[in-house]
Amino acid sequence: MKQLLQENKLTLLYILIAYTFSVAMRFIWVYQFKDYAPFHFNGEFMINTNDGYYWAEGARDILAGFHQPNDGSPIESAPSLLTAFFAKYLPFKFETVIFYMPVFLSSLVVIPIILISKTLKNLEMGLIASLLAGIAWSYYNRTMAGYYDTDMLNIVLPMFLLWSIIWAVSTHKNIYLLITAVDILIYRWWYPQSYSLEVAFFGLILLYTLVFDRKNLFHYKLLAIMMFAMMNGDGYIRLVLVIVSFVLFSNKKFDKYVFYILGVSIFAFLITGGINPIWYQIKGYLFRESISEGSSALGLHFFTVMQTVREAGHISFETFANRISGNIITFVVSLIGYIYLVYRHKIMIFSLPLVGLGFVAYIGGLRFTVYAVPILAMGIAFLIVQVAQKMPTKKLQYLSAVTFTLLILLPNYFHIQGYKVPTVFNADEVKVLADLHKKTQREDYVIGWWDYGFPIRYYADVKTLADGAQHSGDRNFPISYILTKPQAQAVKMARLDVEYQERAFENNVSGTVIERMMKDYGFDDANDFLLTLETEIKLPKKTRDIYVYLPYRMLNIYPTVTLFSNLDLMTGEAKKRPFFYISRGFKDLGEKIVMGNGISLNKNNSTLSVGNKTVPIRRFVKTAYQADGKLRVQSQFISFAADLNVIYMSNYHTFLIVDEQTYNSTYMQLFVLENYDKSLYEKVIVTPSVKVYKLKI
Repeated sequence: MKQLLQENKLTLLYILIAYTFSVAMRFIWVYQFKDYAPFHFNGEFMINTNDGYYWAEGARDILAGFHQPNDGSPIESAPSLLTAFFAKYLPFKFETVIFYMPVFLSSLVVIPIILISKTLKNLEMGLIASLLAGIAWSYYNRTMAGYYDTDMLNIVLPMFLLWSIIWAVSTHKNIYLLITAVDILIYRWWYPQSYSLEVAFFGLILLYTLVFDRKNLFHYKLLAIMMFAMMNGDGYIRLVLVIVSFVLFSNKKFDKYVFYILGVSIFAFLITGGINPIWYQIKGYLFRESISEGSSALGLHFFTVMQTVREAGHISFETFANRISGNIITFVVSLIGYIYLVYRHKIMIFSLPLVGLGFVAYIGGLRFTVYAVPILAMGIAFLIVQVAQKMPTKKLQYLSAVTFTLLILLPNYFHIQGYKVPTVFNADEVKVLADLHKKTQREDYVIGWWDYGFPIRYYADVKTLADGAQHSGDRNFPISYILTKPQAQAVKMARLDVEYQERAFENNVSGTVIERMMKDYGFDDANDFLLTLETEIKLPKKTRDIYVYLPYRMLNIYPTVTLFSNLDLMTGEAKKRPFFYISRGFKDLGEKIVMGNGISLNKNNSTLSVGNKTVPIRRFVKTAYQADGKLRVQSQFISFAADLNVIYMSNYHTFLIVDEQTYNSTYMQLFVLENYDKSLYEKVIVTPSVKVYKLKI
């Protein structure tokens, strides 16, 4: 009893040490930028992940007690509900709560790591592993201060699930049946995409049972109660089924019905569509296509956003290893240690789903690396303890363990020191949205690229057409069209898109927006319909105001934005890509300006050298802000026969080389040149960072 008490005290001490260390490392970024004004708004740090503004919007509306119909506010989502709870009962500002939640919640991952290690009678392994896992490269990146997203518990919860499974199989105590099922319910509540990992755990337990312990009835009880928790349906119904099955399994007289209950649970899982979400995720990340067909009878083709999302792209082995362990050497040793750990403790085979999902990152995108972090951390920690125990004296054992632990921690510490990511928006950009909030109604729309959708909704409290949750190809096509086509065509598409979106809410109609437009205007060919936007067509009745949000930062992604509307919707074939080149690191060598990538501007004859070719330019434009804040635009025509234009944005120290199509786009004309058609647009807010215009039609 005394030994158990000492073990429990040591467990708590190790948890406290590891948790404090993890939290402290996340305050490095806070210390680095505590006095940096662009990262603060209204005296508080801003968050540094776009999706965080989605959950923040939901929490804000929960606290306010209301929201607008069809505004997309996630008032029933777990992150928003938990945030609202903390914000209501903790003595801190709302912005402070959302900024620091990732710091304190993500660090909880050390608890299941140490508890699992306690099961293996190796608490020192747990301490070393938790120190590494808490700050490992990719885990830190997705749970640092300000990274307010579901990731703050996305590893914590499956690690607790792994702990409960290990304890259930190790002890065969009925209480762990309930704990495991409740773990699944909480995990699903927090992160609905947890299906795949849950099913992997289920399959591994089934395999383990059939190979090692097929006559043990407890394992089948565990499988059955897990299956009820994993069903695709209402959480309260699943909770009731879990409780009922737990009560039955706790009474030995029902043991003869265990296999019947297991069969019922599997049947219930299948008929509720439990497999569908898993296949959807696999298809989305592993079988990506650049063009997808819309869900329309016309079979329209749209460019898919998955091709432009960095976290879903392929990564190098070095990046893969670094993100999991800090460097390649640590990763390789960790993998060896993990294999040895499973060999010595076969119960650790249940961690394979986490490792497997982490390794999917090598082909399916870097976001998955975090799943392998805690398990491989346990692998290298196990080796460190094993090596230390071979030392001849206690002093050498302690010294070797500390030395090796520091060696695996240092690469990750250096990464944290250098990982100076910015906030989503800077203070000037947020001030624009805060001012816009005062000028708009909650039913108004602000049109901007989907990357900015959540922050726009949070700060301006308006509606948007696309955001981080709604950015399918058919959603992005009209917005891309609005931003990259001439002003007259853009305003028509904007009014059409907004009004048709509202009609969809009212009438609960299906199909893409473009398809419904084509049907109402009597077209079977999307190209013919789009041509009519160059003419005077009758537009839907105006029901609300529309604003166009044009930030300077969109210059960096302008070519990506064009991809979504620069294709034939009928065939899916991409059209000729417009020319766009941006240079900020140029060098003025007197007779010419070198812009990089083999491109230079010849001052004497106003031509461009592109590789080995010399081409004339159509016009040279220089923009500069005057003392009164107004933009001055100087334009000089060089050759009307040429297609390329050179724009020097002097205040931004930026050169743009664009073709005539890009030059005439709404974004270039309204943001870069402030050359707007006063019959179509009205200036609302104009700053060097962001420019907002209001549609007049």
